[in-house]
Order: sequence, then structure tokens, then C-alpha cells
Amino acid sequence: MQHWTEITPAKRHNSRSHRICPKQEAAYNYPERLSSSNLTTTDPIMPVIRTLSKVAKQTLLSTPGCGCQPLTVAVRNISFSPRQVTSDASFHSVSFSETDHPKVLITGGLGQLGVGLAKLLRKRFGKNNVILSDIRKPPSSVFHSGPFIYSDILDYKNLREIVVNNRITWLVHYSALLSAVGEANVALARSVNITGLHNILDIAAEHGLRLFVPSTIGAFGPTSPRNPTPDLCVQRPRTIYGVSKVHAELMGEYYHHRYGLDFRCLRYPGIISADSMPGGGTTDYAVQIFHDAIKSGKFECNLRPDTRLPMMYIDDCLRATLEVMEAPADTLSMRTYNINAMSFTPQELGQELHKQMPEVEITYDVDHVRQAIADSWPMNFDDSNARKDWGWKHDYDLPELVQTMLNYLSADSRMAQAN
Repeated sequence: MQHWTEITPAKRHNSRSHRICPKQEAAYNYPERLSSSNLTTTDPIMPVIRTLSKVAKQTLLSTPGCGCQPLTVAVRNISFSPRQVTSDASFHSVSFSETDHPKVLITGGLGQLGVGLAKLLRKRFGKNNVILSDIRKPPSSVFHSGPFIYSDILDYKNLREIVVNNRITWLVHYSALLSAVGEANVALARSVNITGLHNILDIAAEHGLRLFVPSTIGAFGPTSPRNPTPDLCVQRPRTIYGVSKVHAELMGEYYHHRYGLDFRCLRYPGIISADSMPGGGTTDYAVQIFHDAIKSGKFECNLRPDTRLPMMYIDDCLRATLEVMEAPADTLSMRTYNINAMSFTPQELGQELHKQMPEVEITYDVDHVRQAIADSWPMNFDDSNARKDWGWKHDYDLPELVQTMLNYLSADSRMAQAN
């Protein structure tokens, strides 16, 4: 029986461990043993010993007498990520033909956007070509609607195995802690939003993926121009959520220019959807108002009535995400775009809601943390570059938004009552 010795990264110049047999270990360490002898560089026998040690090492490594596989074979199969690359390395995205469909992985898939995007992409690319992932257990409807797997973005090895085993070509990175939740737990937000992003970037670059990472109105700060806010301007956010999103934008663009990563990013406004509950964002009042109006006929808003923020219905948001991912690379003049649909205040949303439900009572109890966040964000997005470069155009304005939300939630409420 052969006894095996672990060769650690200190002995080999890569991040993985390799196993060799004792004879290979002897060959590998042979020069080190000779150099540790009492011979000096001035000794006349030194050149002869160096030559003999070199020949012995090459002979043992190329034709091991133990019959085991040469170490050089394993070394050739080592792959590298940007964690290990040299200064002159580069990466290029894997291209696929018009008839091939991408294989998509969505992280944070049980959040507000993941389930809806999976549904849209499965219609376009096929059910089995889109994999939802999260660290939570999915509801039955999600689990049976298509592939779902456990994925923790803080577990680099787990992520890498998922990408390799499922031959992923597109990665949509939705895992994040939102603004208000992030301020309540900065350490966790930093870990998820920044450390998790680094894992995603390294794996996407290593495997030539097309990577989408959403950004947000929260990536801007009080010194940014607010009405309108252009694509390129001073940002300087004051929340950990905003800081992490600026970091994501800049790191993604750096990986694009440095490694050739096909990075794409949209700054989402506040997203309004009927099929998911609010997740702790500052703009979530615009979702909660519909749930409360139908359930109780009352809504208490935690922002001032005159707080103007850019908003978008989820269908427009998901379509924009698909469109920017499908856009030819040569049409993209930048890698991070603003997108917008409408901009309104809680008061204006309430007025539009009263046209359909005049009996709803709306009151205000301002949350000063959320209000301070909202006051530092854009009032309106300039998305002219997205409209010019890849033809972005929204479908839903405020009246259509209110009518759609009420129709959807009212139908759900009637069904629940019937059950």
C-alpha cells in the first residue's frame, strides 16, 4: 500500500492541495535536501550535484516507478480565478449561437424580483434553463414551477460547484439586504452585499459568465443632482446598502475592463409588485398601501406626503433586465444604466388610489430613518442613455400601475375568501 503525503499551497503555487506518493515527494524535495547540506557554492562538487539532482527529479516526475500518475498532469488541469491570476491575464465571456439558450442562475431568487424574472426567462429560454436559488425553503408553487437549488453566496465552493455542474452561462445576482434592513444590521449587510458580491465576480470572471447585478436609486446621496439624476454624477450614498451598490457598480466595471467580464447593471427605481410582500426597502410603502387598502381600508405611510421618488411596475423592471442582458455588447456605451418609468409622491399615489377606492383612509407617521434615506435619493431618474442605446421604453404609468395592482390583489383576496 502506498502512503500519501499532502502537498500544501506552501509547496505548490496554487490554492488547491494535491496528493503525491512518497517517491514523487522525494523527487520534489530532492533539491531542497541537497541545498540544506553543508556544501557551499564554492565547493567544486556543487555543479555536479546540481546536475544530478535535476536529472533525478525530471526522471522520477516523468516516469514514476510507483506507477502513479505524474504530478505534472494534475498541474495542467488547475483552473484559476481572479483570486489567483497574474497581472497579464484576461477573461472573455463565453458566446453562444442564436439557436442556443443561455443557462441562467438567479441568486436571492425568493426575493421580490427573482420569482418573476425566473417566470419570464423560462417562457423565453425553457423551464429547465433557468435555476432559482436561495438559502430559504421555497413555497410549493415556486418549487414545482422549475429548477430550484440551495445556494449561499458566502460559500464560494458551493457557488462554484453550482456554476460548473449546471453549465451556467448567465448569472443574475439578486441576493442583497435592502436599505432599511441594512441600516439595522450593518455587519450582515456588509457581508452579504460586499463579500457575497466578490464571490460572484470571481466565479463569473473565471467561468466566462454574463453577469447582471442590479443597482438602485440608493446608490446616490444628498450631494447628487436629484431632479433629474443622470447616469454619471457624484454619488456618495450614506447607507450601507447604497455604499455596497456603488461598490458593485465600480467593481463590475473594473472586472469588465480588467478581465473582460461581461458585466451589466441597471439602477432600479422603487419596484412595485403584487406577487411579493415588501422586503424592508424605503420605497416599500408604495407596495404596502395596496395590501392594506384591500385588507383593512386603512394605510399608515412612514414617509412625508410630499416625498418624491422614482418608481416602476415590476413587469417593466423584469423586461428591462431581459432586454439589457440580450443587448449586443457593441450597443452598450456604458455598463451601468439608469432606468425609469414614473415619479410620484405618497400623496399623489393616494389620490390615484382614491379614484378606485374612495373609502380608503390614509394617514402619516413618519419614520425618521426611512425619511432621511428617501431625502438623500433621486427624485427622478434620467434614463435617456438606456432609451438611446438599447431601446428601453416603459409601459406602465401611475394610472395603469394602480389599476393593475388593485386588479391583481383583489382577485387574490376574493380567492382567499372563497377558500
